[in-house]
Amino acid sequence: MRHLNKLATTFCAAVLGLLALTACEGGDLYNVNAPGWLQGKIDSIANNSEGPSYIDVIPNPATLGAVDNTTAWWSVFTDDVKAEPGETYQIKFTNYGGASNWNNFVIILRNGVASGEEGYYEYGILRSDNWCWNSQYTDGADSDNWCVKKMESSERDWATWLKAMNLAQCVATINNKGDGTVDVEIVMNGSDGKTYKQSYLGIPVNADDLYFSFTVDNSHVVFGEPVKIDDSEPVSIELNGVPKKVLLGTTMEEAFQNVSATVKFKNELTKTVNADELQIEAIPDMNSQGAKTLIAVYNKTYLGENCTTPLIARADFQVVDKMYKSVGATDNSGAFWSAHSDAVKVEAGETFVSYFTNYTDGGSNWNNFLVVLATADGSTEYAVLRADNFGWGNGYAACTASTESDRDWAAWLPAMDGAKVTTYVTNNGDGTADVKCVMVGNDGNTYTQEYVGINTVDPDNFYFHFTIEKAHLEFDTVIGNENNTDAFWGAHSENIQVPVGKTYAINFINYTDGGANWNNFLVALTSEDRATEYAILRADNYGWGNGYAACIPSMEPDRDWTAWLSAMDGAKVTTYVTNKGDGTADVKCVMVGNDGITYTQEYIGINTIDPDNFFFHFTIEKAHLVFE
Repeated sequence: MRHLNKLATTFCAAVLGLLALTACEGGDLYNVNAPGWLQGKIDSIANNSEGPSYIDVIPNPATLGAVDNTTAWWSVFTDDVKAEPGETYQIKFTNYGGASNWNNFVIILRNGVASGEEGYYEYGILRSDNWCWNSQYTDGADSDNWCVKKMESSERDWATWLKAMNLAQCVATINNKGDGTVDVEIVMNGSDGKTYKQSYLGIPVNADDLYFSFTVDNSHVVFGEPVKIDDSEPVSIELNGVPKKVLLGTTMEEAFQNVSATVKFKNELTKTVNADELQIEAIPDMNSQGAKTLIAVYNKTYLGENCTTPLIARADFQVVDKMYKSVGATDNSGAFWSAHSDAVKVEAGETFVSYFTNYTDGGSNWNNFLVVLATADGSTEYAVLRADNFGWGNGYAACTASTESDRDWAAWLPAMDGAKVTTYVTNNGDGTADVKCVMVGNDGNTYTQEYVGINTVDPDNFYFHFTIEKAHLEFDTVIGNENNTDAFWGAHSENIQVPVGKTYAINFINYTDGGANWNNFLVALTSEDRATEYAILRADNYGWGNGYAACIPSMEPDRDWTAWLSAMDGAKVTTYVTNKGDGTADVKCVMVGNDGITYTQEYIGINTIDPDNFFFHFTIEKAHLVFE
């Protein structure tokens, strides 16, 4: 632009002079052969104009990241380039963007100390979407404290920009001004024909110790002169984020707003398209319960033209009148022993925790839930335990049955219609078992029922399940929005205390938007008030917290993370939390994916635990959990 402005000014002055000259002497200004010297003058001016001097750089490798955009954050880097004081470096490249704003190229400014070594420092990590941080400011919101962020508009349409960043032709300039600051300016010519600009100005650096490189996050970059991409027909399509169940009465737009599709093209490139770019239909309809098929049609080429042969994708789902599993007829007409939940095995030394809502016809105290302790085949019943301080079975006579106080049974029975119940079933490992039921009634009161010391138990063949009489149970405890839109730390379960020497287990179904590995459940180990975080543990072999560094994360089998992430939508998860009593804790998560594969994640030896103040709960990121 500086060349063009100087050239235009010189050209206009020359033309004005010639106009005056020809008016007096009758010369032929418009004869192309007349002022041949003028073009030479223009060329001379252009060639001698002073302007910015760039050092062109083509980073190594020339292609960074897998071309299917599956390369995880901070896993691949170009070689470092030293930026000398007073020099400006220019890098041209084509960006192939992913599903989110941060799934594009990233520029790294750092010193010359090797990563992980003492003294290593990042002057700036610069994304393409007006977000940055460094070794001091870890939150991008703080970046205004150390540099000036600018983009061409304060009101960028991010959805449009994100699409345009796929195939964007980009030029980045990095100017080490030699005064202890560096300016980075990025021009992104989007695939929508618009130009987007991003600047990070005045970043403090050591001018004599400045290096830059690139990384990607579920995207890839091709360096060098932008490559012209020929259009290409779609060849395959796979749907993502189709809900397994849709509540009766939900509209198509509400049910499938988060659906996307991964489309592969003949040129081997892929792109993710949103629901609004698909033509979708539910077969046969959305107006009745039962099994349904979602049909999605995509009819565009890679560059957005109408394709020759549209692609069709299918996915099965169900329309239901209740979103989650129930036991018993919902009108509370089920007779005694008429409906049963699945049996759950409790290993020796473990306590299993379950959540549900109890509904009753209110006719009698025993018209509520029952807990059945038995062998795997049900042929031996150790105990059958009612909600109201009564039971029977081979091992029941030895136990101590107790309530928290003398109970007003007339008040308790109506309070049990809609009561929120948490049960704890413990296999003591010595031939005995304990059961505790905490019932928060619809009157707001908490009622506790315990059965301690049930005997004749085979600790290696110990199972429990629920049944009813003139009642029904809804396993409807949900953490997170069902559309998987909650941000990190956006929803939490209740605290569960794990006593010294005990292992507590809990079942739930994990649902995810599938956007990233961390968009799943997390287990938080804390003090009761949650002020002290011993460890925050993700489902994908990662965590943090006061005691996390000492632990050993491990997983089985060796994981194809792309397949694993897809399998986690609807995965059945059992989480085991152990308070070892010596200031350490172990966590194990067994995840049976929707692909039928069992994935195991363990965190062994988390320390800094106060064994007498040890609790855990669950939280999520872009996911939701349904407890069973």
